[in-house]
Amino acid sequence: MLGQHGRGLTKALLTRPALAMARVGITPNMLTVTGAVASAGVAVATLPQGRFVVGPLLLALVLIGDSFDGILARATGSGSVFGAFLDSTLDRLADGAVFGSLAAWAALTMTSDSVALRTVTVVLALVCVVLAATVPYARARAESIGATASVGIAERTDRLVVALVATFAVGLGAPQWVLSAALGYVALASFITVLQRIVAVRRQMTDRAAVGADGGAEPGADA
Repeated sequence: MLGQHGRGLTKALLTRPALAMARVGITPNMLTVTGAVASAGVAVATLPQGRFVVGPLLLALVLIGDSFDGILARATGSGSVFGAFLDSTLDRLADGAVFGSLAAWAALTMTSDSVALRTVTVVLALVCVVLAATVPYARARAESIGATASVGIAERTDRLVVALVATFAVGLGAPQWVLSAALGYVALASFITVLQRIVAVRRQMTDRAAVGADGGAEPGADA
């Protein structure tokens, strides 16, 4: 949802800087790889240790910068099938690093006296890791069979923004359960998104089968 509404704004703000990058020889794939390495590096270097102010701020900057590769590709007409594949694959790596690092924090650094809260937080963070890969997989698999599955309440930007805002809030002194609740929301919203995509593809396959059956009916048969 946030990703859909934010694309127009990021395009307006980042197109000129992206074109400036193109003039000095920077390609979309370079930006894709750099963004993924930066995301994973920042997440692993800050979040497990509980550096919840600097970590989210740096990751937010990287997330904004992550928009440059697509904008550059569209603005210069240099997009490619491989570029889209690379971007999607490395996004999964970056997402796994963020939520995996939060799981490591909950397991190793979280200071809550509640063992139950720590356990739940670890589990929720790991569920987010799994679903962060499952949501885009559902879309990619749908497209491989000729369907579309771009629906859903939790796109990548939504998931990361909720998690990073909650992490930053805890870094500023909010109770640690705020992050646990945010991870719970991300997990639930991601699961709902997977279900929405399954339903969307099922509906398309059913409609396609119905059209095929109608097309195979004998001439003169009742419609």
